[in-house]
Amino acid sequence: MPLPSVPGLGFKAEHFTAIRDTRPDLGFFEVHAENYMGDGGAPHAMLTALRADYALSIHGVGLSIGGPDPLDGAHLDRLRALCDRYQPDSFSEHLAWSSHGNEYLNDLLPLPYTPETLGLICQHVDQVQHHLGRRMLLENPSTYVTFQQSTIPETEFLAEIARRTGCGLLLDVNNVFVSCTNHRSDPQAYLDAFPLSAVAEIHLGGHDQEMLPDGPLLIDAHGSEVAGPVWALFGQVIARRGALPTLIEWDNDIPEFAVLMAEVDRTRGIMERSGHALAS
Repeated sequence: MPLPSVPGLGFKAEHFTAIRDTRPDLGFFEVHAENYMGDGGAPHAMLTALRADYALSIHGVGLSIGGPDPLDGAHLDRLRALCDRYQPDSFSEHLAWSSHGNEYLNDLLPLPYTPETLGLICQHVDQVQHHLGRRMLLENPSTYVTFQQSTIPETEFLAEIARRTGCGLLLDVNNVFVSCTNHRSDPQAYLDAFPLSAVAEIHLGGHDQEMLPDGPLLIDAHGSEVAGPVWALFGQVIARRGALPTLIEWDNDIPEFAVLMAEVDRTRGIMERSGHALAS
């Protein structure tokens, strides 16, 4: 079944006691798949306890969907085992690449939007969905460079992947703001062109800013509160699309649990003010 159309949180082990003791009003928790590919131990004990009470989203960061090389079959097997074990309500990955040959990079890197790349990614998405036996969601990236070879706008590229493969999309609103600011383009125009009908989950997170001679450079850092312009864009998406499962991402400089719940409360407030009912 799909995730409930209410706010969720990325799970951090340091918050497990607070979650166990307070049973917060959350729709779901999301975890990074690669942190749970061992067979047991404390991570699985905590995840099992969470799964008993909450819906679960598994978010992959290591498939390198956009890379030119074949997907790693062993990694797909580990993903399948993890999904079979926990039966998550959602599985997602990134429109990016992060490996080349036997080299694995600690980043999610951009790719040119060409017909050739489109065909390759559709093959990879088809392979993932067939191997896992479930629909996946693909997340729009945060980017810092563009390619002269690109001939397809990113929104059209994502829409065509969804059309060809039947996958859903994960709309990261902070990534939209980061990328559009970095490329001096309009985030509202980007969202106007985005295939919102294919969106099954939203991510919200914080970013860092550096000032360059020609203007700001934003970094998708996931280590601070959601910025005001990102909240505004989120409100516009919800007003158009309705309530959707929405995750607060905070992966670095982890704060007290109460800080994350304040972000959740703000998310819920925007959803409620939009006039769309939340589905628990």
